Amino acid sequence: MKFLSYAYRIVSNFLFLAVVYYGLNYMEKYSQRAVLAILVLVYAAMRSASTLRSFVFFQRIERLEFEARRLAGIAAEAASAAREQVIGDVTGLRRAGEVNSYIDLLFLAMIVLFCFSKIVSD
Repeated sequence: MKFLSYAYRIVSNFLFLAVVYYGLNYMEKYSQRAVLAILVLVYAAMRSASTLRSFVFFQRIERLEFEARRLAGIAAEAASAAREQVIGDVTGLRRAGEVNSYIDLLFLAMIVLFCFSKIVSD
């Protein structure tokens, strides 16, 4: 399931990159192309800010994982195995979320570079 989420992120971001590429390449006038590129840059900046904010969230989850493991080590109960399973699941989901965020940032960086190149050229 994790690989399907990676594939979905790659495909959806690639389609967005393709739409931006074809949209900017088929604009005849420089002013129209520049306006479209600026609008895409604003959208990319909002998505990048959201993605970067999610890294703060992932760091806090990582601290909670560490604290939960420490507390589970102190209080060795019978339910400790269930807690370890939950902590392991959370760790896996956090890592998958981080990879998805890295994929988003990679494609957003490519889109930003392409938009800047279209604004500067011509």
